[in-house]
Amino acid sequence: MKNRILIVLAFAFALKLTAQETITFPNQDRRVITTGIPFLLIAPDARAAGMGDMGVATSVDAFSQQWNSSKYVFSETKSGIGVSYTPYLSKLVNDIFLGNVTYFNRLDERSAFAASLRYFSLGDIEFVEDAFQTPRVQKPSELSIDASYALRLSDEFAMSVAMRYLRSDLRIQGVDGDASAANTFGVDISGYYQSEEEAYSDFNGRWRGGFAIQNIGPRFKYDEGGLENFQPTNLRLGGGFDFIFDDFNKVAVTAEVTKLLVPTPPVYGFVDTDGDGNYDINSEERVIVEGQDPDVSFLSGIFQSFGDAPDGFSEELKEFTWALGAEYTYQDSFAFRAGYFNESEEKGARKFLAIGAGFKANVVNVDLSYLFSASKVQSPLENTLRFSVTFNIGAGEYNEY
Repeated sequence: MKNRILIVLAFAFALKLTAQETITFPNQDRRVITTGIPFLLIAPDARAAGMGDMGVATSVDAFSQQWNSSKYVFSETKSGIGVSYTPYLSKLVNDIFLGNVTYFNRLDERSAFAASLRYFSLGDIEFVEDAFQTPRVQKPSELSIDASYALRLSDEFAMSVAMRYLRSDLRIQGVDGDASAANTFGVDISGYYQSEEEAYSDFNGRWRGGFAIQNIGPRFKYDEGGLENFQPTNLRLGGGFDFIFDDFNKVAVTAEVTKLLVPTPPVYGFVDTDGDGNYDINSEERVIVEGQDPDVSFLSGIFQSFGDAPDGFSEELKEFTWALGAEYTYQDSFAFRAGYFNESEEKGARKFLAIGAGFKANVVNVDLSYLFSASKVQSPLENTLRFSVTFNIGAGEYNEY
């Protein structure tokens, strides 16, 4: 009888320990998803930026490579070159920027090719050990080089595949023992639909729709012992409509949603083995209390990202960003744009209004955009003027409208 009492007491004590030994870390309500090479998520061109960072379902332009390269087979221009410049953190420094060069060529009625280079410079960083030492200047940077091929599958629908090489050189030479750059590759798969122009009661109209899964590729790390980083794999879905009032006036409205296809950070806790209620990195065991293990392959991470949020479906919905944009065009020579971008407070809190304008003179297009932050979290692109220049070659060679 005595032994049975001891066994029951021991079992009850074990249950009590199991219920109390796992303690969660505080302040985990904001589960912001982070990735490596985040500059790929910055809108590289002024037209997309002026409509709230969107481009998967807008009409084709030279910078479609960054949003949905399948749009190129709907271009009325045979080929073109686009150059853009985006200052970053311009209120603090003047040498951090994102530069982009894109070339596209419509090969024939059903296919097109494009290539681009994106370069993100973090400026000059000086390192000194004392006041008498000559500063060591480092120039960390990241870049991507990609190429795409688009094929028109019907009169109104096309798909495209893009391959991308990525290089992230952020390690400091002379400070890190192994300061080699991280390298990896990614793939984009996209599709675009554009209807024929249809007559309505007071205007003509055209429907647009698009999707893109971008930056599908393996995780990467900067050294053998470092953590593996996810690429900013994301899903974009969008749709829009062109109100064509006459030969001179057109208004295009577009909506877009985006979701990172990367695991959500779980709620972490620790097994309090010594019972003091404090986390000791040398003795306590870190555990996942809610959510799923984020240390998975990039393919598993894509599928896991749709159902791993600790708060369930309601939190999954918060991981979608959305944008609304409009563009007024007069005689294909002047354009005015406006857009709004929204992200959940718990997932980054990016909210901003954007305006932009475009001018066309002969074969040259010039686009400008400006961003106004609408969030408590200041945007690094706030009050920044961005601009893009496009050189059209063989304009009007194809007639899609």
